[in-house]
Amino acid sequence: MHSNPKVPAPMALMEMIGNGSFAQAIYVAAKLGIADTLAAGPLDATAIATRIDADADAVFRLLRLLSSRGVFQQEPDGRFALNELSDPLRSDAEVSIRPWSLFIGSPEHREHWSHLDDAVRTGAAVVPALRGMSFFEFTRSNPEFGKVFNDSQTSVSELTLRAVLASYDFAPFPTIVDIGGGNGRLIGEVLAQTPGSRGILYDTPPVVAGASERLTPVADRCSIEGGSFFDGVPAGGDAYILKHVLHNWNDEQALTILGNVKQVMSPQSRLLVIEILLPEGNAPNLGFLTDLNLLALFGGKERTEREYRDLLAAAGFEITGIVPTPAAVSVLEARLA
Repeated sequence: MHSNPKVPAPMALMEMIGNGSFAQAIYVAAKLGIADTLAAGPLDATAIATRIDADADAVFRLLRLLSSRGVFQQEPDGRFALNELSDPLRSDAEVSIRPWSLFIGSPEHREHWSHLDDAVRTGAAVVPALRGMSFFEFTRSNPEFGKVFNDSQTSVSELTLRAVLASYDFAPFPTIVDIGGGNGRLIGEVLAQTPGSRGILYDTPPVVAGASERLTPVADRCSIEGGSFFDGVPAGGDAYILKHVLHNWNDEQALTILGNVKQVMSPQSRLLVIEILLPEGNAPNLGFLTDLNLLALFGGKERTEREYRDLLAAAGFEITGIVPTPAAVSVLEARLA
Protein backbone atom coordinates (compact mmCIF):
# COMPACT_ATOMS: atom_id res chain seq x y z
CA MET A 1 0.00 0.00 0.00
CA HIS A 2 1.43 3.39 -0.90
CA SER A 3 2.31 5.69 1.99
CA ASN A 4 -0.01 8.62 1.23
CA PRO A 5 -3.68 7.51 1.01
CA LYS A 6 -4.66 10.95 -0.34
CA VAL A 7 -2.67 10.37 -3.53
CA PRO A 8 -4.30 7.95 -5.99
CA ALA A 9 -2.25 4.78 -6.40
CA PRO A 10 -1.51 5.38 -10.11
CA MET A 11 -0.13 8.84 -9.31
CA ALA A 12 1.93 7.49 -6.41
CA LEU A 13 3.36 4.83 -8.70
CA MET A 14 4.15 7.44 -11.36
CA GLU A 15 6.15 9.39 -8.77
CA MET A 16 8.08 6.24 -7.82
CA ILE A 17 8.82 5.53 -11.49
CA GLY A 18 10.08 9.07 -11.81
CA ASN A 19 12.65 8.58 -9.06
CA GLY A 20 15.13 7.38 -11.67
CA SER A 21 14.80 10.67 -13.50
CA PHE A 22 15.14 12.59 -10.24
CA ALA A 23 18.37 10.72 -9.50
CA GLN A 24 19.59 11.74 -12.95
CA ALA A 25 18.78 15.36 -12.16
CA ILE A 26 20.98 15.11 -9.05
CA TYR A 27 23.69 13.64 -11.28
CA VAL A 28 23.49 16.64 -13.60
CA ALA A 29 23.80 19.05 -10.68
CA ALA A 30 26.80 17.08 -9.44
CA LYS A 31 28.45 16.89 -12.86
CA LEU A 32 28.02 20.63 -13.47
CA GLY A 33 29.43 21.45 -10.03
CA ILE A 34 26.43 23.48 -8.91
CA ALA A 35 27.02 22.74 -5.21
CA ASP A 36 30.61 23.96 -5.51
CA THR A 37 29.34 27.11 -7.22
CA LEU A 38 26.98 27.80 -4.32
CA ALA A 39 29.56 27.12 -1.61
CA ALA A 40 30.21 30.85 -1.14
CA GLY A 41 26.53 31.73 -0.85
CA PRO A 42 23.15 31.89 -2.65
CA LEU A 43 22.97 32.81 -6.33
CA ASP A 44 20.21 33.16 -8.87
CA ALA A 45 19.96 30.84 -11.85
CA THR A 46 21.52 33.37 -14.22
CA ALA A 47 24.62 33.79 -12.06
CA ILE A 48 24.92 30.03 -11.61
CA ALA A 49 24.57 29.45 -15.36
CA THR A 50 27.27 32.02 -16.11
CA ARG A 51 29.71 30.29 -13.76
CA ILE A 52 29.08 26.78 -15.03
CA ASP A 53 28.62 27.72 -18.71
CA ALA A 54 25.01 26.54 -18.97
CA ASP A 55 21.60 27.86 -20.02
CA ALA A 56 20.01 30.04 -17.33
CA ASP A 57 16.43 28.91 -17.94
CA ALA A 58 17.45 25.25 -17.91
CA VAL A 59 19.46 25.72 -14.71
CA PHE A 60 16.43 27.34 -13.08
CA ARG A 61 14.19 24.44 -14.11
CA LEU A 62 16.70 21.89 -12.86
CA LEU A 63 17.06 23.57 -9.47
CA ARG A 64 13.31 24.17 -9.22
CA LEU A 65 12.80 20.41 -9.39
CA LEU A 66 15.62 19.57 -7.00
CA SER A 67 14.67 22.21 -4.43
CA SER A 68 11.02 21.14 -4.57
CA ARG A 69 12.11 17.83 -3.08
CA GLY A 70 14.61 19.19 -0.59
CA VAL A 71 17.85 19.02 -2.58
CA PHE A 72 19.04 22.65 -2.63
CA GLN A 73 16.90 25.45 -1.23
CA GLN A 74 15.15 28.30 -3.01
CA GLU A 75 15.23 31.55 -1.06
CA PRO A 76 12.24 33.95 -0.95
CA ASP A 77 14.09 36.25 -3.37
CA GLY A 78 14.40 33.41 -5.91
CA ARG A 79 18.08 32.66 -5.38
CA PHE A 80 19.22 29.09 -4.77
CA ALA A 81 21.35 27.98 -1.83
CA LEU A 82 22.94 24.90 -0.35
CA ASN A 83 21.10 23.02 2.37
CA GLU A 84 21.68 19.85 4.38
CA LEU A 85 20.96 17.52 1.45
CA SER A 86 22.85 19.41 -1.26
CA ASP A 87 25.94 20.23 0.81
CA PRO A 88 27.34 16.66 0.42
CA LEU A 89 27.33 17.26 -3.36
CA ARG A 90 30.27 19.66 -2.90
CA SER A 91 33.46 18.05 -4.17
CA ASP A 92 35.25 19.20 -1.00
CA ALA A 93 32.52 18.25 1.48
CA GLU A 94 33.67 16.43 4.61
CA VAL A 95 31.92 13.34 3.25
CA SER A 96 31.24 14.02 -0.42
CA ILE A 97 28.51 12.07 -2.20
CA ARG A 98 29.33 13.76 -5.52
CA PRO A 99 31.48 10.80 -6.73
CA TRP A 100 28.66 8.36 -5.94
CA SER A 101 26.19 10.48 -7.88
CA LEU A 102 28.58 10.66 -10.84
CA PHE A 103 28.83 6.86 -10.86
CA ILE A 104 25.09 6.18 -10.51
CA GLY A 105 24.26 8.66 -13.27
CA SER A 106 27.05 7.65 -15.63
CA PRO A 107 25.98 6.36 -19.06
CA GLU A 108 27.80 3.08 -18.40
CA HIS A 109 26.02 2.38 -15.13
CA ARG A 110 22.64 3.33 -16.55
CA GLU A 111 23.24 0.95 -19.43
CA HIS A 112 24.05 -1.85 -17.00
CA TRP A 113 20.84 -1.22 -15.07
CA SER A 114 18.83 -1.15 -18.29
CA HIS A 115 19.58 -4.89 -18.46
CA LEU A 116 18.35 -5.65 -14.93
CA ASP A 117 15.63 -7.85 -16.41
CA ASP A 118 18.36 -10.18 -17.68
CA ALA A 119 19.86 -10.37 -14.18
CA VAL A 120 16.47 -11.19 -12.67
CA ARG A 121 15.82 -13.87 -15.28
CA THR A 122 19.24 -15.54 -14.97
CA GLY A 123 20.34 -14.67 -11.43
CA ALA A 124 23.70 -13.61 -12.88
CA ALA A 125 25.54 -10.36 -13.57
CA VAL A 126 24.67 -8.58 -16.81
CA VAL A 127 28.09 -7.01 -17.41
CA PRO A 128 29.89 -10.07 -18.90
CA ALA A 129 27.27 -10.53 -21.63
CA LEU A 130 27.07 -6.80 -22.30
CA ARG A 131 30.78 -5.94 -22.21
CA GLY A 132 32.42 -9.28 -22.97
CA MET A 133 34.28 -9.16 -19.64
CA SER A 134 33.64 -8.90 -15.93
CA PHE A 135 32.79 -5.57 -14.31
CA PHE A 136 36.25 -5.18 -12.78
CA GLU A 137 37.90 -6.02 -16.10
CA PHE A 138 35.68 -3.40 -17.73
CA THR A 139 36.78 -0.73 -15.24
CA ARG A 140 40.40 -1.49 -16.11
CA SER A 141 39.75 -1.42 -19.87
CA ASN A 142 37.86 1.88 -19.58
CA PRO A 143 40.07 4.07 -17.34
CA GLU A 144 37.72 7.05 -17.36
CA PHE A 145 34.78 4.98 -16.09
CA GLY A 146 37.16 3.06 -13.83
CA LYS A 147 38.09 6.30 -12.10
CA VAL A 148 34.43 7.26 -11.72
CA PHE A 149 33.73 3.88 -10.11
CA ASN A 150 36.81 3.90 -7.86
CA ASP A 151 36.07 7.44 -6.69
CA SER A 152 32.50 6.38 -5.88
CA GLN A 153 33.73 3.49 -3.75
CA THR A 154 36.08 5.77 -1.86
CA SER A 155 33.15 8.11 -1.26
CA VAL A 156 30.99 5.31 0.12
CA SER A 157 33.85 4.05 2.28
CA GLU A 158 34.10 7.45 3.94
CA LEU A 159 30.53 7.01 5.16
CA THR A 160 31.36 3.80 6.98
CA LEU A 161 35.02 4.28 7.90
CA ARG A 162 34.55 6.58 10.87
CA ALA A 163 31.62 4.56 12.16
CA VAL A 164 33.67 1.36 12.09
CA LEU A 165 36.69 2.99 13.76
CA ALA A 166 34.47 4.44 16.48
CA SER A 167 32.68 1.14 17.11
CA TYR A 168 35.39 -1.53 16.91
CA ASP A 169 38.73 -1.77 18.75
CA PHE A 170 41.51 -3.06 16.49
CA ALA A 171 44.24 -2.52 19.11
CA PRO A 172 44.36 -6.15 20.38
CA PHE A 173 45.72 -7.37 17.02
CA PRO A 174 49.50 -7.04 16.48
CA THR A 175 49.24 -7.72 12.73
CA ILE A 176 46.18 -6.70 10.73
CA VAL A 177 45.67 -7.80 7.11
CA ASP A 178 43.21 -5.82 4.99
CA ILE A 179 42.15 -8.17 2.19
CA GLY A 180 40.80 -6.41 -0.88
CA GLY A 181 41.73 -3.18 0.88
CA GLY A 182 41.85 -1.03 -2.24
CA ASN A 183 43.94 2.11 -1.93
CA GLY A 184 44.66 1.59 1.77
CA ARG A 185 42.23 4.10 3.28
CA LEU A 186 40.92 1.68 5.92
CA ILE A 187 44.20 0.06 6.97
CA GLY A 188 45.86 3.47 7.09
CA GLU A 189 43.26 4.83 9.50
CA VAL A 190 43.24 1.63 11.56
CA LEU A 191 47.03 1.80 12.01
CA ALA A 192 46.84 5.50 12.85
CA GLN A 193 44.57 4.57 15.75
CA THR A 194 46.58 1.50 16.81
CA PRO A 195 50.25 2.57 17.06
CA GLY A 196 51.21 -0.83 18.43
CA SER A 197 49.99 -2.74 15.37
CA ARG A 198 51.44 -3.53 11.97
CA GLY A 199 49.43 -3.90 8.79
CA ILE A 200 49.39 -5.55 5.40
CA LEU A 201 47.38 -4.11 2.52
CA TYR A 202 46.43 -6.80 0.02
CA ASP A 203 44.67 -6.30 -3.30
CA THR A 204 45.33 -6.81 -7.00
CA PRO A 205 48.56 -5.19 -8.26
CA PRO A 206 46.83 -2.46 -10.33
CA VAL A 207 44.72 -1.45 -7.33
CA VAL A 208 47.52 -1.24 -4.75
CA ALA A 209 49.90 0.46 -7.20
CA GLY A 210 48.93 3.89 -5.94
CA ALA A 211 48.52 3.06 -2.27
CA SER A 212 52.05 3.88 -1.05
CA GLU A 213 51.47 7.64 -1.04
CA ARG A 214 48.29 7.33 1.00
CA LEU A 215 50.06 5.05 3.47
CA THR A 216 53.10 7.31 3.90
CA PRO A 217 52.20 8.27 7.51
CA VAL A 218 52.28 4.58 8.54
CA ALA A 219 54.76 3.32 5.93
CA ASP A 220 57.11 1.95 8.61
CA ARG A 221 54.32 -0.29 9.91
CA CYS A 222 52.47 -1.28 6.76
CA SER A 223 53.54 -3.44 3.85
CA ILE A 224 51.76 -3.62 0.51
CA GLU A 225 51.26 -6.90 -1.33
CA GLY A 226 49.61 -7.52 -4.69
CA GLY A 227 47.66 -10.63 -5.55
CA SER A 228 44.23 -12.19 -5.92
CA PHE A 229 42.25 -13.42 -2.93
CA PHE A 230 40.98 -16.19 -5.20
CA ASP A 231 44.53 -17.57 -5.27
CA GLY A 232 45.56 -16.96 -1.66
CA VAL A 233 46.12 -14.30 1.01
CA PRO A 234 49.13 -13.24 3.11
CA ALA A 235 49.93 -15.36 6.15
CA GLY A 236 50.84 -14.15 9.62
CA GLY A 237 47.83 -12.02 10.44
CA ASP A 238 46.16 -11.80 13.82
CA ALA A 239 43.13 -10.13 12.22
CA TYR A 240 41.93 -10.47 8.64
CA ILE A 241 39.58 -7.75 7.41
CA LEU A 242 37.12 -8.33 4.58
CA LYS A 243 35.33 -5.00 4.18
CA HIS A 244 32.72 -4.90 1.42
CA VAL A 245 34.40 -7.86 -0.27
CA LEU A 246 32.09 -10.83 0.21
CA HIS A 247 29.00 -8.95 -0.99
CA ASN A 248 30.59 -8.62 -4.45
CA TRP A 249 30.50 -12.38 -4.97
CA ASN A 250 28.03 -15.25 -5.03
CA ASP A 251 28.18 -17.93 -2.32
CA GLU A 252 30.49 -20.24 -4.26
CA GLN A 253 33.01 -17.48 -4.94
CA ALA A 254 32.72 -16.16 -1.37
CA LEU A 255 33.50 -19.64 -0.04
CA THR A 256 36.68 -19.71 -2.15
CA ILE A 257 37.81 -16.40 -0.65
CA LEU A 258 36.96 -17.54 2.87
CA GLY A 259 38.72 -20.85 2.28
CA ASN A 260 41.93 -19.05 1.37
CA VAL A 261 41.69 -16.94 4.52
CA LYS A 262 41.05 -20.02 6.63
CA GLN A 263 44.20 -21.68 5.32
CA VAL A 264 46.46 -18.99 6.80
CA MET A 265 44.62 -18.30 10.06
CA SER A 266 45.63 -19.65 13.45
CA PRO A 267 43.18 -20.57 16.21
CA GLN A 268 43.99 -17.21 17.82
CA SER A 269 43.38 -15.19 14.64
CA ARG A 270 40.12 -13.42 13.97
CA LEU A 271 38.23 -12.77 10.75
CA LEU A 272 36.47 -9.39 10.61
CA VAL A 273 33.74 -9.19 7.99
CA ILE A 274 32.40 -5.64 7.53
CA GLU A 275 29.15 -5.62 5.58
CA ILE A 276 25.54 -4.44 5.51
CA LEU A 277 23.25 -6.88 7.31
CA LEU A 278 19.87 -6.99 5.60
CA PRO A 279 16.78 -7.23 7.82
CA GLU A 280 14.79 -10.45 7.60
CA GLY A 281 11.58 -8.64 6.65
CA ASN A 282 10.96 -6.10 3.91
CA ALA A 283 10.83 -2.83 5.82
CA PRO A 284 12.43 -0.08 3.68
CA ASN A 285 16.20 -0.53 3.67
CA LEU A 286 18.93 0.89 1.42
CA GLY A 287 20.50 -2.56 1.36
CA PHE A 288 17.69 -3.94 -0.79
CA LEU A 289 18.65 -1.47 -3.52
CA THR A 290 22.39 -2.12 -3.26
CA ASP A 291 21.59 -5.83 -3.34
CA LEU A 292 20.10 -5.54 -6.84
CA ASN A 293 23.02 -3.35 -7.88
CA LEU A 294 25.42 -6.09 -6.78
CA LEU A 295 23.41 -8.67 -8.72
CA ALA A 296 23.46 -6.65 -11.94
CA LEU A 297 27.13 -5.66 -11.78
CA PHE A 298 28.92 -8.56 -10.13
CA GLY A 299 26.45 -11.37 -9.51
CA GLY A 300 26.96 -10.63 -5.81
CA LYS A 301 24.45 -10.04 -3.03
CA GLU A 302 23.81 -8.39 0.32
CA ARG A 303 23.03 -10.93 3.04
CA THR A 304 21.10 -11.19 6.27
CA GLU A 305 22.78 -12.10 9.56
CA ARG A 306 21.44 -15.64 9.17
CA GLU A 307 22.87 -15.92 5.66
CA TYR A 308 26.29 -14.73 6.86
CA ARG A 309 26.19 -17.20 9.73
CA ASP A 310 25.40 -20.01 7.29
CA LEU A 311 28.05 -18.85 4.79
CA LEU A 312 30.79 -18.57 7.40
CA ALA A 313 29.82 -21.89 8.99
CA ALA A 314 30.06 -23.58 5.58
CA ALA A 315 33.58 -22.14 5.26
CA GLY A 316 34.63 -23.44 8.66
CA PHE A 317 34.16 -20.31 10.77
CA GLU A 318 32.15 -19.50 13.87
CA ILE A 319 30.84 -15.99 14.50
CA THR A 320 31.85 -14.86 17.98
CA GLY A 321 30.29 -11.41 17.94
CA ILE A 322 28.50 -8.82 15.84
CA VAL A 323 29.25 -5.15 16.43
CA PRO A 324 26.73 -2.72 14.90
CA THR A 325 27.91 0.75 13.88
CA PRO A 326 26.13 4.08 13.45
CA ALA A 327 26.46 3.58 9.69
CA ALA A 328 24.70 0.92 7.64
CA VAL A 329 27.36 -1.74 8.29
CA SER A 330 28.21 -4.16 11.08
CA VAL A 331 31.46 -5.88 12.03
CA LEU A 332 31.12 -9.66 12.19
CA GLU A 333 33.95 -11.18 14.22
CA ALA A 334 34.64 -14.85 13.58
CA ARG A 335 37.19 -17.52 14.49
CA LEU A 336 38.00 -20.96 13.15
CA ALA A 337 35.26 -23.40 14.09
